[in-house]
Amino acid sequence: MKDRFTIWLIPRLIRLVFLFLVNTTRWQVVGTPYAAANPQRNLYTFWHARMLMIPRLSRDRLWHGYMLISEHRDGGFIADAMHLLGIDTVRGSTTRGGARAMLKMLRAVKNENRHLAITPDGPKGPREVVQKGTIQLAMKAELPIVPVCYATKRHWRINSWDRFYIPQPFSRGVFVMGDPIILAADEDLEQARSRVQQAMDAAQQTADSFFDKDQ
Repeated sequence: MKDRFTIWLIPRLIRLVFLFLVNTTRWQVVGTPYAAANPQRNLYTFWHARMLMIPRLSRDRLWHGYMLISEHRDGGFIADAMHLLGIDTVRGSTTRGGARAMLKMLRAVKNENRHLAITPDGPKGPREVVQKGTIQLAMKAELPIVPVCYATKRHWRINSWDRFYIPQPFSRGVFVMGDPIILAADEDLEQARSRVQQAMDAAQQTADSFFDKDQ
C-alpha cells in the first residue's frame, strides 16, 4: 500500500514543482521557439540535468511528440509526471529496452508524424556527453537535431550523478534553442556525434552565461 501511494504521489509532486517554478520565473527564448503549427518534425535534445522545465517548451500543451524516459523506477516517476503535463513518453534507454524504444520512436515519426525528445547523456551518463544512440536515432528517423538548454539567474544543483539543475523561484530564466543539425545518412558516426556535442555545449554555454551581464 505504501509503495502504491508513493508511485501515485511523487509524479504529482513533480508536476506541482514544475507548475510553481514555471509560473514564478520570467522566461525568455533565444533562438527559434517551438511552434506547434510548424510542420517540420525534430529530435529535441537536452541534458539529463535540465529535464525538469522542458515541458515549458510548449506552453499551449500542443506538443506533438514523444519523450524517451528510462525504464528504472525513477524514470517511472518522471514518465508519470510528463503524462500529467500532457507529454507522451516511450520507456527505454541505451542500456535497457533500447531496441524496443528506438523501434517505437521510429514508428511514431513515420506513422504519427511526431517530434521526438531525448536526453543524449541519460540515463546514467557520462554527464553532458552525447551518446551514439542519439545520433543513430536521428539518422534512422531522418530528423534534424535541435539542442535545447535552459538556465535561470538563480538555481540549485543536486548532488547526483548529473548534478540535477533546479531553478530557484521568482527569478529570470532563458531557454536556448540551437540551430537544427542535419545529419547525413552516410555521415561518420563519431563525426556526427562530435558535431552534436559541440552544439549541445554551445547551447549550454549560452544559457549559463546569459545572466552574467546582470552581475
